[in-house]
Amino acid sequence: MTGIDFYHGANDKVQAACRLIGELYAQGRKVLVYAPADSLAAQVDRQLWVQPATGFVPHCRLDAALAGETPIVIGGSLDDAAHHDVLVNLDGNLPPVFSRFERLLEIVGTDEADRVPARERFKFYRDRGYAIAAHDLAKA
Repeated sequence: MTGIDFYHGANDKVQAACRLIGELYAQGRKVLVYAPADSLAAQVDRQLWVQPATGFVPHCRLDAALAGETPIVIGGSLDDAAHHDVLVNLDGNLPPVFSRFERLLEIVGTDEADRVPARERFKFYRDRGYAIAAHDLAKA
């Protein structure tokens, strides 16, 4: 069953996600970043070029020719993506087919518009028996 981690209190969701993606890459994990809005996917792509400042996180967009060989893939569709270990959800909705991933990371910002749907997703997962861990990014 998919393990779910909620990272809440992110002042900047993209920056927080990229930090976590860098940690996952260092652990040798394959990651799919779910960012259905093209502008959000582009923002993640740009941020991964500069974060972490001391290293490079190999990544590409889902539609790139090297997506099958790249450990970090950014995209807005989960249907055509090859299997990855970890799904990072940057969307405000429940990601489709999340259960095929070993781990799901939900990144939650500080504004109510982001927190309310995150609470609904948390309840959805909890009510179905998923193991959930919560991490307060404001304390990190």
